[in-house]
Amino acid sequence: MFSDTTIWSEYALNMGLILGVRHNFVIDTGLGSGSVAPILEYLKNDAKPIVVINTHADWDHIWGNHVFENGLIIAHRVCLDVLTKHWAAAYERNKDKVDGEVRKCLPNTVFDSELEFAEDGVKIFYTPGHTPCSISVFDVVDRVLYVGDNFGDTMDTVLPEIHTNPQTMMDTVQTYKSLDAEVFVCGHNKPQGVEFLQKMESELVELVKKHRSAKEHWAG
Repeated sequence: MFSDTTIWSEYALNMGLILGVRHNFVIDTGLGSGSVAPILEYLKNDAKPIVVINTHADWDHIWGNHVFENGLIIAHRVCLDVLTKHWAAAYERNKDKVDGEVRKCLPNTVFDSELEFAEDGVKIFYTPGHTPCSISVFDVVDRVLYVGDNFGDTMDTVLPEIHTNPQTMMDTVQTYKSLDAEVFVCGHNKPQGVEFLQKMESELVELVKKHRSAKEHWAG
């Protein structure tokens, strides 16, 4: 995990790196070329092709894409749609956070359900929750799951901002629980263990009930 703690005082900005057999996987590209520079320095003697994975379309996770524009940049199909429509507007609103150079660079490989790099022991799969385009990356070898912003940003904020609905978020938590992951790497929080999932589930139970009641009220 490569972590920048200079952007926000309350939490970090994290990016991930998986060293595979055939490929190296960079998970999210931060705020520009400056964000990914430490990763490139780490990999300077490693000639394996780099695969970039955007966990979702939020601007602080994709601005360094152009550094890797000649390789695979993977995202969910909905993520590409969002970035195609909203890249320029998001940049204008947040350009004071740029780290290094930023050029528009969209994902060039999209999927709907899941992708697998079997020889590298890496699985990429759709996990909507924080956003409708959120995906997760499972390092099967080391049993590390990269969840993007599907976990809360701080230890005191267990749930993320949910831009889908509580039931969708709950379904993703159940998917996470079905895996044999030991460590969960988050977009902004510290790495977490399985107990964090239990906290999320506890808070979501009540939210799901309220969401269902509201739907039934308006349906009636």
